[in-house]
Amino acid sequence: MGNAVHIIGGGLAGSEAAFQLAERGHHVVIHEMRPVRSTAAHKTDRLAELVCSNTFKSTEVTNAHGLLKAEMRLLGCAVLEAADGARVPGGTALAVDRDVFSLAVHERVTSHPLVRVERGEITELPTPGIIATGPLTSDALAECVRARLGVESLAFYDAIAPIVAAESIDEAIVFRASRYGKETMQRDVSGAADGLAATDDATEAAYINCPMTRDQYEAFITALSEADQFTSHEFDKVPYFDGCMPVEEIARRGRESLRFGPMKPVGLDDPRTGRWPYAVVQLRAEDRAGRMRNLVGFQTRLRIPEQQRVFRMIPGLENAEFLRFGSIHRNAYVNSPAALTPHLSLRDDPQVLFAGQLTGVEGYSESTATGLVAAINLDRILRGESPTLPPPTTMLGAIYRYLREADPKHFQPMNANFGLLEELADPPRDKAKKKALYAERALRDLRVWAAEVGVAPGPGGVVGAGHNSV
Repeated sequence: MGNAVHIIGGGLAGSEAAFQLAERGHHVVIHEMRPVRSTAAHKTDRLAELVCSNTFKSTEVTNAHGLLKAEMRLLGCAVLEAADGARVPGGTALAVDRDVFSLAVHERVTSHPLVRVERGEITELPTPGIIATGPLTSDALAECVRARLGVESLAFYDAIAPIVAAESIDEAIVFRASRYGKETMQRDVSGAADGLAATDDATEAAYINCPMTRDQYEAFITALSEADQFTSHEFDKVPYFDGCMPVEEIARRGRESLRFGPMKPVGLDDPRTGRWPYAVVQLRAEDRAGRMRNLVGFQTRLRIPEQQRVFRMIPGLENAEFLRFGSIHRNAYVNSPAALTPHLSLRDDPQVLFAGQLTGVEGYSESTATGLVAAINLDRILRGESPTLPPPTTMLGAIYRYLREADPKHFQPMNANFGLLEELADPPRDKAKKKALYAERALRDLRVWAAEVGVAPGPGGVVGAGHNSV
């Protein structure tokens, strides 16, 4: 394929890797099969299109997802810069307008003078290159990966939550509140950015809440359990990842499961009663203007007529206009601890690296982070240096350690979480203090590692050579 570095897949990981490598002086070719060949979930041909949730999760460093993003920012993550520019109200979560976000990433990457995009399906592994095709890897390339690795890739199914028009929500029934009042957003000066009446406060809670009484909840669970859904023998054989569990699958685990999951009312005071509802459905802003609302945690495989019938039983959504229905699609990933090196390359070719959800990470930030680290390591390898990884005291390093040390027989995708981190030498009993110390140590150690590998704050800020090989 020539002397260029080839990135297979134009998602979050591939886009980040391409930009970082180009900033380091490499000619990069991004191979994206859309629109020549589409997928069951994508709607556009742009790079970095978000097909599931529109949130990158928490921005607080005392939250595992927030800490990961803080580390990525220290390494000059371009995708997070685009996310900041496309941010919509979401409290402490980094929620984005998906169209504004993907357009920003697409334009920034494709306008780079060292980046070229080629459209069409790739069915071989390039060297040097990064494979970042994500959960919707084509069958032909997936077969090539399986043949090269000598092990079977695993698969599960990802479910997408529906979106409703904010103006179709009955504001006389719903109320705005965030759990324990922690998450707020700036109120739009027009007082009607999301179709709901404004308050007199400068800030207001980020979520719209649909409260349920016990009778309403019981009726809803019955309808959800009896609703018609897409099924096949293939679906029934594949395990779900808990982070994307279909709402009807949660309900099957027990009638109270949803009330202790996506529909938990804890910390949500209904201002009209002063109490928590029996259960609640939360709606999060999907776009900048708040005209679209995502049913939080309501990923589903229900058929479209059933989604309309069952979800309109939710108080406040009786006349909901569905802008996007929930759906389900394949999600494949490699058994990384069994098949790849510590820096996620082929064992017989260190210049062929894997990144993104295909490696067994789960989440937008996690996927992007592996693309960033893959770019750093491929650059080092091409310059004759050894690959390197952050220490396991950092969230980045801890994720890579999991992908290296997890039991291959029971390997499952993993989100960022504090349980992955190297334990503190003398951890305090107070959980909040413990997380704060984790974050302080992680950011300190990440800064040291970044200096060692020659990365300065800002996208692609290369300042010198590094060491600390793996």
